[in-house]
Amino acid sequence: MTDTTDGADTARAGSTAEPATGAKGPDELRRQIERTRRQLGDTVEELAGKADVKGRARTRAADLRDKAGAARVQLRSSAAQAGHGVRDRAHRTGGTARGRAPGPVTEDEVRPGRRPPPPVLVAGAVAGAAVAAGVLRRRHGPHH
Repeated sequence: MTDTTDGADTARAGSTAEPATGAKGPDELRRQIERTRRQLGDTVEELAGKADVKGRARTRAADLRDKAGAARVQLRSSAAQAGHGVRDRAHRTGGTARGRAPGPVTEDEVRPGRRPPPPVLVAGAVAGAAVAAGVLRRRHGPHH
């Protein structure tokens, strides 16, 4: 097959490849061929990586699992520290509060229907918010 185009026409617009010029000898032609093969191989690898949607989704899911696990550990640690602090303060002030308390609280004095949420629900809500914030930050933040 013969090439009827000149060297300037063989380079595509926007291509990073250099325009083809006539080789000055067989060694230079071999170098040009090898360089073109490497560039083509790199391009094929990039396209294959972009086309692997399932693999990219797995990687993204693994990243999110890692972040959620780290957030969970941090949340548990923070909750444990807060619990210790509350317990210590309650222990220190318990003696003085008992002396001033008017008496035991009866069931009639408790307002039904307004119980404070269990600590597990509060911790879960905070963890969910932290994960959601991380996902949003990653989606809308600066891209690497």
